[in-house]
Amino acid sequence: MSSLPNDIDERDEQLAAVSVDVADFFERIIGSYNDGTAEAELPADTGVARSFVPAGTGAMRDFSYITPEIPEFIQENCVGCMDCVTQCPDTAILGKVVEEGVLEERLASVADAETRQHLKEQFAVTTKYHAKAQKEGKAPGMFGIFIDPTKCKGCAECVEACGDHAALKMVTKTPPLLQRYASDFSFFKALPATPPEYINEKVLADMMLAERSLLYVGGAGSCMGCGEATVLRMMLAATGFVHGQNSMGIVAATGCNTVYGSTYPYNPYLVCWTNSLFENAPTDAMGVRARWNQMGWRDKKLWVLGGDGAMLDIGFQALSRMLASGMNINVLILDTQVYSNTGGQASTSTFLGQETKMSMHGKVLQGKTERRKEIGLIAMMHADVLVAQTTAAHTNHFYRAIMAANEYEGPAVINCYTTCQPEHGVADDMAMHQAKLAADSRAFPIFLYDPRKGEKMSERLSLQGNPAQREDWYKNPKTGEVMDFIYWARTEGRFAKHFNGNGEPTETLLKGQADRLAYWHLLQELAGIR
Repeated sequence: MSSLPNDIDERDEQLAAVSVDVADFFERIIGSYNDGTAEAELPADTGVARSFVPAGTGAMRDFSYITPEIPEFIQENCVGCMDCVTQCPDTAILGKVVEEGVLEERLASVADAETRQHLKEQFAVTTKYHAKAQKEGKAPGMFGIFIDPTKCKGCAECVEACGDHAALKMVTKTPPLLQRYASDFSFFKALPATPPEYINEKVLADMMLAERSLLYVGGAGSCMGCGEATVLRMMLAATGFVHGQNSMGIVAATGCNTVYGSTYPYNPYLVCWTNSLFENAPTDAMGVRARWNQMGWRDKKLWVLGGDGAMLDIGFQALSRMLASGMNINVLILDTQVYSNTGGQASTSTFLGQETKMSMHGKVLQGKTERRKEIGLIAMMHADVLVAQTTAAHTNHFYRAIMAANEYEGPAVINCYTTCQPEHGVADDMAMHQAKLAADSRAFPIFLYDPRKGEKMSERLSLQGNPAQREDWYKNPKTGEVMDFIYWARTEGRFAKHFNGNGEPTETLLKGQADRLAYWHLLQELAGIR
């Protein structure tokens, strides 16, 4: 700490001396990358040398050319559930509630009658925002959904999330269609922010209606439908909504999240963040926390991001040391069960029998031979650490876990299941579906362990959110089919070789199922329900 400036003004002067001119960055550097001349024309500059990328530059990135389809909104089917907005990994689909009178006013200013009618059709009359508001004596609200064509990668995750409501469908892109979408989105951005009275804080999905929640602008180079990106957006939304846009910072371990989060010159974050080495992000965060405390920033939230490789393998000692320190730092583990960033090698989070690079399925060894390390259990064994295991598909459970971590005065670990489509053999639109199925099948049970709830483990640990909590396996209420680990494994390419022509599983996969059931039994016992 002795090398740091003691006076905050002195610190600001030092930072100003090496900072980049943001206006110049947007105009000259991003402009050159967008028009394809950067490689030939741009000189090396201070910003590159210092690895500085201004916040939110991802907003200038255009993905409209990379996919043949884009979602179309069908307003008469919309109920305003916000699932599509929540689950989009690229901030490409946004919702807004506008007072009916204000909307009519804005539409009246549109000269062309056809355009005016089209824009009107982007807003739905919903029970949630219109009828309920009228009943409460408020102005009725019109709920609109708009797609940003420059951010959408065509993964169709929003269509899958919408489900039986069928308020979204994929349509083929054409130049006139893209032009119309761009014009629609400009209209959307010019509308006033959603009034607070339409945002029900008890309905956690409503958080993304507030502009202070949209701290991930898109433009990241993540894969289509990336499960990780949705998790990051939701964590930022929950923190920004409750504590404000300038309430947090991030220390990220090297991994997919740092690659797609800093593909120069595009930065999707509107919060300050730094990338540390693969194995020492928690250690770096301890230094940041100590300095922030010294500066009087004790209430500022600090999040450490890392994959299962960074936190369960090479960086496990750094994580354990951070948890033992008792410092007020939150950790978000993006648990993909593989080293996604380097081609899908096995990690200690990998499931028994799963095929990955370096644990291939062959005649002698049928995929991963080691049992999965359960970071949730290990984190609970550290004194006074708040721990949650959750998924982005369980919207309320996820948001409550993030809010609990932010409220907790001490270390917190949120281990989040994140589908890695290419490595798991999963379709681009199935991140939410597969994450929910992972929990239903006991492959990845969700829970919240809060030391504030009591002295006993059973008082602290809640399995709320899992179906059939007192049973071994959950049964589909419609079909009666048992949704066990093998049921889930059939749906993912990483387990495909474990089934013969008749669909019968291998002995290795049966051992994997026994391992998952034993883990579930242990959680039941610890929670006092077995």
